[in-house]
Amino acid sequence: MADPSLSLLILTISLAVGFGVVNGFNDAANSVAASVGSRALSPRNAIILATGFTMAGAASGTAVAQTIGKGILMPEAISYVTVIAGLTAVIVWGSIATYYGVPVSSTHGFVAGLAAAGVAVAGTEAVGWGVMQRVLVSVAAAPAMGFAGGFAVMVILFWVFRRRAPARMRVIFSRLQWLTTAFLAYSLGKNNGQMPIGVIMMVLVIHTGQASLWDNIPWWVIVVSSLAISSGTAIGGWRVIKTMGMKITALEPIHGFAADLSAASVIEVASHFGIPVSTTHCSSAAIMGVGATKRLSAVRWGMARRIVAAWVLTFPIAGGLGYGFALLLRPLF
Repeated sequence: MADPSLSLLILTISLAVGFGVVNGFNDAANSVAASVGSRALSPRNAIILATGFTMAGAASGTAVAQTIGKGILMPEAISYVTVIAGLTAVIVWGSIATYYGVPVSSTHGFVAGLAAAGVAVAGTEAVGWGVMQRVLVSVAAAPAMGFAGGFAVMVILFWVFRRRAPARMRVIFSRLQWLTTAFLAYSLGKNNGQMPIGVIMMVLVIHTGQASLWDNIPWWVIVVSSLAISSGTAIGGWRVIKTMGMKITALEPIHGFAADLSAASVIEVASHFGIPVSTTHCSSAAIMGVGATKRLSAVRWGMARRIVAAWVLTFPIAGGLGYGFALLLRPLF
């Protein structure tokens, strides 16, 4: 007879890979939207560049994976039920949002779904509230820093290059956007790309009962997770890319450069400290910031409000789905 635990392990790893793919084809917009919207890179070249650097970023560390796998829920609350419920919640929400071209945070969707699933199974004491507090602080801090950074970098660039011909600036920053697009894709992989790593490690610990696995994460877990998010990036969420790159504000290459540099810097710092942040929040806020340097009316605030509403709704929707799926799955396992 087949081992039911092994079947659950395979199922959960498959869902984790699916989560990585959904994460990639929604968050792909974050790394290529500004370069595509400013027409510095063609969509094809932007996606190819982002795919490679997203994979490199996902394989470059495990700090965020450790936070996701060991910090959101208490060890006794981590089970196949809670992990599967959290994964299903974020896959459903992320797929719906991508279909409608709405950029959302897969990071926050999974955190909300996993935490709510833990509450459904073991009560509020299942949640690691200290880590959750850091994540919730980042919900406001990361986009604020992205907006302020985009605005500040843009002001500096305008001052430094104020005497340069606009046509010359377009050529220079079109080339520089190859670098900032790569940097943003790398930082996205280093933060969001580690999410499947954390999930797969959670279920490997459940299956083997060996928490020591966290001390030496198997190489194949990193490879599979890197391939998942980079594959999603290669597919590309084109509706989300259009929303991010063309519907928030009109972008020139200098704006795209400033937005990408600001967002990538914020994400890179967060990844260093193991804080899972929303690359969606950082990138879209940075684009709003660079747009606001032209004039406030240059930003389509109606679209901005729609994006912010999706940020806010991610927690209750993904949390509600995670809670509901956990209640449905609990009698089965």
